[in-house]
This record gives sequence, structure tokens and C-alpha cells, in this order.
Amino acid sequence: MSSNPRVPFQLASERPILPPLDGKSLIVHVVMNIEYWPFDRPMPRGIIPAPHGASPPPPDVPNFSWVEYGMRCGMPRMLDMFARHDVPVSAFLNAQVADIYPSLMAAVVDAGWELVGHGWFQQSLKQAGDEAAVIRQSLDRLEQVTGQRPRSWLGPGLGESLETPDILQSEGIEFLHDWALDDLPVWIDTTGGPIVGLPYTFELNDVPIYAVQNGSSDEYEKRLAATLAVYEREMAATGQPRIVTLALHPHIIGVPHIAYHFERALGMLSARDDTVFVTSSVMGEWFRSAAPAGARAEGPAS
Repeated sequence: MSSNPRVPFQLASERPILPPLDGKSLIVHVVMNIEYWPFDRPMPRGIIPAPHGASPPPPDVPNFSWVEYGMRCGMPRMLDMFARHDVPVSAFLNAQVADIYPSLMAAVVDAGWELVGHGWFQQSLKQAGDEAAVIRQSLDRLEQVTGQRPRSWLGPGLGESLETPDILQSEGIEFLHDWALDDLPVWIDTTGGPIVGLPYTFELNDVPIYAVQNGSSDEYEKRLAATLAVYEREMAATGQPRIVTLALHPHIIGVPHIAYHFERALGMLSARDDTVFVTSSVMGEWFRSAAPAGARAEGPAS
């Protein structure tokens, strides 16, 4: 009996030691979630509550504008920042962005960001009438943009049905970010064979930090510094690499007062000699090579 049907439980201290990636033990994955929130639908999230506590029907102009600012102003700011720091980025994309914001999609492709499936628009797969059709449509559209089918996926809101990993595997997805339950990759069981579960984050994620917990402008910088202090001790004691995921949304991380402190956090990582920046599939390939599914270990490493 397992705590969940997809990923058998294992203490982090029992996991076999993984090799560094390109000789680096601190693996950093920068994720930009680029989403389409339709004007004529309720907003998935808001920066301000509805007047007098009453939720009006769409359009929700203030909360739509909050997100649209990220697409208009936040994205150019972040594209410039990552280019100046020469940092690779994974774009977790609602595929309809290609049609609604074509110039933005072109800028992301020109920047060389890896495209990762993230639904058709920002709607949980649990709300989709036919999730298999939504997944296929999303992957097909992103493939049309670059000629390469995405290898990775994060569900909108990390939402899954009981069948989602099976459907994703059948559509060719190799790497899945929905299961944010470990500092390192894990193997996820599906009916068609195992796929790699790659880390995501709620703790270094700008939505919980700023939109939910109302963090100060420098909160991301402070959290990263504290995270690195703990990881440094653990890496020194065990030799086990650590993965830092920076989960971002342009309407939050891309506002000036937060972007300023985020760039300082990025500099903190760039200044280290043990840091390697990766995209989703690079990290997935590293893990798959280091810990093949057929050799999954049970019990403590020797």
C-alpha cells in the first residue's frame, strides 16, 4: 500500500546519491508561466477583491488589467533581464498565447526559451470537458510554433484528474512538473510506463509569495538566501545535489519593485561557482540518465 498511486513514498535521506549536472551540484530551473486569461471569463485569480464583496460577471477589468500588464510590460522586462544574465528559461505556456499574443510568442521563441505545455488557456484540466483533447490541442499548437513537440508539462493550477498522467504519457510527455513533492526528480507511474516527475515549487513561487501571502518587495530575495543556506549545509553533508526552481508569472515578478529584488536574487545564484542553470528537458534527461526507471532503488543508498 502506498501513500499515493503514482509515486511510492521514500525519505529524502534514503535516496541514492545522484551525480552533479555538468559538475555542478546546485541545479537552477527558471520557469516563466505565460498564460492567457480570457476577457469574457471569470479571472482565475485577482489582485483586488470585487467591490462590496460581490463578484460581478465578466468583464473583470481591474484583474484582467493586472495580468495584461504582465504581458505588455512585465515580459519585455524579464526577457531583457534573462538575456543580460545569459540564463536559459522554460516557458510554461498556455498554447493559445500563440494566437492571442503572437508578437510575445515570437519574442519567447527568438530568445530560445524551451516551450513546456501548460494547457490551452488558464483553466484547470479538471474543468475541461475533454482533457485528452485539450492536452493534444495544446501540444499540437506549440509544436506548430517551433516544429518540436513539447516534452514537458505543467497543468494549469497543477490540476489533474485521476487519468491525467496516463493521458500525458500517451501523448509523448516525458517530464511532468505537477507533483511538487521532492527537492529532486522522481519516477511517476502511468499505465503506459513511467515518466519523470520534475520539481516545481510553491515556496519560491511569486504567486504564493506576493498574491497570497502579501510578501514585501524583497521577499523573494530573502527566501532564496535562506533556501541556499539550508541547501549548502545539506549538499556538504551528503553530496546530494539540490534543485532550485524559480516559478514566475510576468504580472507579478515583472512589476518594477519586485523585478528589482528578483534580479538581485538572480545575481546571487549567478555568482556561485556550483550553479548550473537548466531548462526542463535538460534536467529531465540528466535524471533519466543518472537513475533509470528500471533501476529504481528501494531503501537507503550505500
